[in-house]
Parts: sequence; C-alpha cells; structure tokens
Amino acid sequence: MNNNREMAGRTAEAEMKTVRSARAATEYPVGLASEFPPGAHKIVQVGTQEVGVYNVNGNLHALINVCPHQYGPVCAGPVGGEMSCNANTGWKFHWSRDGEILICPWHGHEFDLATGRCLAPKEMRLRKCKVNVVDGEVRVSLGGG
Repeated sequence: MNNNREMAGRTAEAEMKTVRSARAATEYPVGLASEFPPGAHKIVQVGTQEVGVYNVNGNLHALINVCPHQYGPVCAGPVGGEMSCNANTGWKFHWSRDGEILICPWHGHEFDLATGRCLAPKEMRLRKCKVNVVDGEVRVSLGGG
C-alpha cells in the first residue's frame, strides 16, 4: 500500500514538472523582426512580465525589466557604451561597445545587454529571456536565454 502512495506521489510530481517546463517554454510573439533593426529596442509584455527586447549588432537579446539593485524599470534607461582607459588603449580614454550597455535610469548601474551582467558590481545581473525568430516573427519565452 505504501509503495502505491509513493508511486502516485512521484507520478504527480513528474506531471507537475512537465506542466511547469511546458509553461516555461511558452513563446510569446512580440513583433516582427523588421521592427527590431540593429540598435532598436522595445519594452513588451511577455506573460506577466515586462521585457526589454534589444537588437545589439544584429543579435536579439531580451531582459526582464527589473533592476536587481532596487527593482527599478531598468529597460526604461538609455543604451550607451563604455569608456575605458588602460594599457590596451595606451592609457588614453577610449569609447567602446557603443549600443551594448544598458544604464538603469534610477541609479546608473550599467549592464551588458548580451549577458545581463552588471559592469560593477559583477555579481549583480539582469534575468535574461530566450529569443527566437520564427518566420519573421520575434518570440520571447521567460525561460533563461
């Protein structure tokens, strides 16, 4: 009798995992690929989440619109680049990565659009979403990207 209950419990648990993974894999159409030329971005609704979709040098990236610092609307911020000055630049200031860095409008934290990582502090990051283009339509799913 105990074995039957254990088996039923495992079966129910497996079914729930299947339902959760099917739900996580749901793709939401957010626009046509032609609406996202290089350098473009748009904040869209994906299920219950707001997501920023960005075209960085021809590659689409999607990030949940929540800054991990104080939960601000990070995707409402501007997109810029990075100023560096080091041995590689001959100790001269050099502007690079233009169009690749998202700046949170609340406190100025900078995030790499491709990885979601904060430039400083490195342990902070934005949640990424998966992006696919199917028959010219951009689709986003909330599962990791």
